[in-house]
Amino acid sequence: MEIKHDKDQEKFYLVESGKESYAKYIMDDSKTINIIKVYVHPDLRNRGLAGKLAKAALEYAKENNLKVIPTCSYADYFIAKNKEYEDLMD
Repeated sequence: MEIKHDKDQEKFYLVESGKESYAKYIMDDSKTINIIKVYVHPDLRNRGLAGKLAKAALEYAKENNLKVIPTCSYADYFIAKNKEYEDLMD
């Protein structure tokens, strides 16, 4: 299952069996990504997909020297559980 990045719609997403799950963000400025929502379709839950989507967004931020604002409670939780991303916090 491949996670794709749609810069125009500002999201990382995957589609399985026609059902989309995503991590939606807003570029607050050229150096800050605000993760506003991580959503997993109900039929695809309990498979670790939320973590994979959050990680994709955070890795993108890391690779592009962006700061992160985790407005989404799941993104905030994921960063708290994965300390290697704490330095990305704005």
